[in-house]
Amino acid sequence: MFCAALTAGLLGLIFAPKNDYSPLEKRYLADAPALTAETLFDGSFGDDFEEYLSDHFAGRSFFVGCYSYYSLLLGNNGANGVYYGQDGYLINEPVSLADSILTRNLSVLTALAENTGLPATLIAVPSTGYIYSDKLPALHGEYQDDLYFSQIYDAIDGTGLSLIDLRETFLSQKDETQLYYRTDHHWTTEAAYLAYEALCSHLGLDALEPDSFTVETVSGFKGTTSAASGFYLTAADDIHVWRNPALEGHITLEIWEGEDCETYDSLYFQENAQGDDKYTLFLDGNHSLQYVYNPGASGGTLLLVQDSFAHCLTPFLAAHYEKIIVVDPRYYKRPISELAQEEGAEEILIVYGIDNLCTDADIPFIQ
Repeated sequence: MFCAALTAGLLGLIFAPKNDYSPLEKRYLADAPALTAETLFDGSFGDDFEEYLSDHFAGRSFFVGCYSYYSLLLGNNGANGVYYGQDGYLINEPVSLADSILTRNLSVLTALAENTGLPATLIAVPSTGYIYSDKLPALHGEYQDDLYFSQIYDAIDGTGLSLIDLRETFLSQKDETQLYYRTDHHWTTEAAYLAYEALCSHLGLDALEPDSFTVETVSGFKGTTSAASGFYLTAADDIHVWRNPALEGHITLEIWEGEDCETYDSLYFQENAQGDDKYTLFLDGNHSLQYVYNPGASGGTLLLVQDSFAHCLTPFLAAHYEKIIVVDPRYYKRPISELAQEEGAEEILIVYGIDNLCTDADIPFIQ
């Protein structure tokens, strides 16, 4: 039986169709390594082939899922850094204090506000595990959101950067509104709307009422925590798209990648709702630089420095600004302070999930 299993695995590796991308894991799989004398003798071929073998053995997705559920039977709380919580919630483990680079990142953000001299606001989105602590398994790591927010308050004190603290709002609303996806680390559009209300109150803007929007539902969404954990049997989420009818036909979106630019007349990419990563229906997902134009808005130019949490928030902001410059420091490697000056930005908004704010090594490129 042992020899038969090895033989079947070898034949499957040789003859089974190979995929470049795993829709369940939402990642590209390893390519077959090239065998040369150099790669053979320096050991890199063996390492690369082991990675290729791990990604392409027959029935891989099935066995990954089986192992994750088998781990639960053994008494583990989850798999691959994801807790298996109540009510179908898959929640990332907390960021380790030892891994946090929050202090360094905050110094960069405060320097951006001070160097540009522009009014700057930070929205740090609390972690799912902090807000939905009642969904966590009995044994879990401690979420340090309170400590991180305390560090943020200390760092921005006396600087030009202000904070929108959503903890109290989210904790009071979590039982009435689903604030985070069950299978993904992002907040829902409803949570983004609560942040939008808080930001408008902070900036003195009139927030649009919920009945100003038409809500469309996209079903079958399984996000990053489902992909990482292997708990593929977890029920899918719904994504709610809040469309503002008043902006239809008046919005222009430019997406820049280097010197290449594509122009669109919508902030939503409905065709992406049919793909593997449905969250990219907002702004077409991650890009280095984007511009949102609304000539009929009363506000001026907003520089939005963000990770992917801001993707479903940006359409709410589009009603208030003639131009929004959306920049992602993970992909945009020029100094963002120079971009602010070149584009005549009048305000800065920084939107990050607290976990990313604590771990993102690309934030120094903001300077």
